[in-house]
Amino acid sequence: MNESLSQLDALSRGFRARYLRHADVEAQLRAWAEAFPALVRVETIGHSPQGRPLFVAVIGPDPDRARPSVLVDANMHANELAGTSVALAIAEDVIRLHLDEDAAPRGLSAPAAARARAVRFYVIPRISPDGAETVLTEGRYVRSSPHDERLHRGAARWVCKDVDGDGLALVMRKEDPGGEFVPCPEFPGLLVPRTLDDPPPYYRVYPEGFIENFDGAHIPSPHFLSDNAVDFNRNFPWSWAPEPEQAGAGDYPGSAPETRAVIEFVTKHPELFAWLNLHTFGGVFIRPPGHHADHKLPHEDRELWKLIGASCEEHTGYPMVSGFEEFLYEPEKPLRGDLTDFGYHQRGALSYVCELWDLFAQLGIARKKPFVEHYSTLTRANLLALAEWDQAHNGARVVRPWRAVEHPQLGHVEVGGLDPRVGIWNPPYDHLGEVCARQSAAFLRVAALCPSLDLTVESKPLGDNTFELTVRGQNLGYLPTWGFTGARALPHNEPLYLDVTVEGCTLRGASRREVGHLDGWGRGLYGAGSLFFPRSRGTTHQRTLTLVVQGRGEVTLRLGSCRTGFVERAVTLA
Repeated sequence: MNESLSQLDALSRGFRARYLRHADVEAQLRAWAEAFPALVRVETIGHSPQGRPLFVAVIGPDPDRARPSVLVDANMHANELAGTSVALAIAEDVIRLHLDEDAAPRGLSAPAAARARAVRFYVIPRISPDGAETVLTEGRYVRSSPHDERLHRGAARWVCKDVDGDGLALVMRKEDPGGEFVPCPEFPGLLVPRTLDDPPPYYRVYPEGFIENFDGAHIPSPHFLSDNAVDFNRNFPWSWAPEPEQAGAGDYPGSAPETRAVIEFVTKHPELFAWLNLHTFGGVFIRPPGHHADHKLPHEDRELWKLIGASCEEHTGYPMVSGFEEFLYEPEKPLRGDLTDFGYHQRGALSYVCELWDLFAQLGIARKKPFVEHYSTLTRANLLALAEWDQAHNGARVVRPWRAVEHPQLGHVEVGGLDPRVGIWNPPYDHLGEVCARQSAAFLRVAALCPSLDLTVESKPLGDNTFELTVRGQNLGYLPTWGFTGARALPHNEPLYLDVTVEGCTLRGASRREVGHLDGWGRGLYGAGSLFFPRSRGTTHQRTLTLVVQGRGEVTLRLGSCRTGFVERAVTLA
């Protein structure tokens, strides 16, 4: 192992084996930037309400040079901590790939690794630093941020807080003849849904905490946003809708400073071709469209998603499903204002979600269709399997003892019971490294799909101190320079231009010429193969222009756009 790789390994803060607090995330990013300044730059793109910076790591040589780029973000939902570890693992593997060409992640071939090295990576490891810090230190559920500026607070609501003084706010049960839960006979600490045949005791289950505006008699129903207002993944501009149409939408798109920072950052970067949005849990990739059925996608885009889905499943074991067809919580009711729709429809990136951690496979639950039913159709046998798995393989982190306390509002209750942070919401520590490795290999292959511009120039003397230049611009990448068909009409998806500057000689004709977009060589999952008619396209991936220059001197040619970045060539005419 070369010295640079040894140094990289020594800098690790252990994110492949534990969940980092904000200070450790910052320390990890800055350690890389200080050790490898030619490869890593750390920028602050915004701040949370509690003043924590939102960081993006820019990875690749010459970070200011525009070129095809990809983005990874994570932990926009506060409890989904594993995303931060995977994002940092991808960052570390990209650094490793630049330090040693032979250090590609497993499963990444030499040609794919070479293409990934040509791509610039942006990594935002934690969109919700305040929320993640709250989850890590207090154990309470926070959807995105604990910050709540709502003025309409007159109704009774639950506020999660530590009741028994152990420093955590988990769950609370109270015995009640009308309760919906009973102890599991085979695992008494575990509560399961009540049936007609169950004897008492019966329990109602609430968040550990207190009731604000309590009238002393009527207990409000818990809601996942009762004490935290905004779901960041409903606060993005494309298809945004206000409450009550969309719970957690926020006051307007980008009303949360964290989401606004992400929106502003990506809007300044039209060169994004792929965007991975990391969540937990479930073991599934979720892709657009989220608002209509697959048959409305352009054929080329459907084939491209098939390729990406098959590759991701090969490396991770996770299937890729349509957001509209398999991940709506209510039929025909699309989610509004989510990040991947914004990235896909508005920014022209191949944006998709990964729900990390296939807990269902650990419990032996067969894959369901639509996939979203995994979360709502768990049987008693499934819940018992979870408790037994937790005890045997997770150090009993999830199913916790109940502790009796006197609640100032509800009287006798028991607190504890369930801590889903490690085991349900996120993988156990000994599974985390494998999740990181598989996800990194999968995303680097997606990054390798980006367009790749090439520019060649040949000169030929015509006599009388005049030269003819044959300029050939071509795209040697998998994707076309427009990315995918559905993105082609976006304003920032501009065509390629050739700019010519001369010194000591004279160009005949315009110094800027439109080249247009260039096709890629990719053809989706099944390629260009056909049993009956195996043929290639014509030279749709390249364009040739002829220039005439009078005199001897230097000619500089620059090909590209804000979407693809630029390549340059210089020719000396002597």
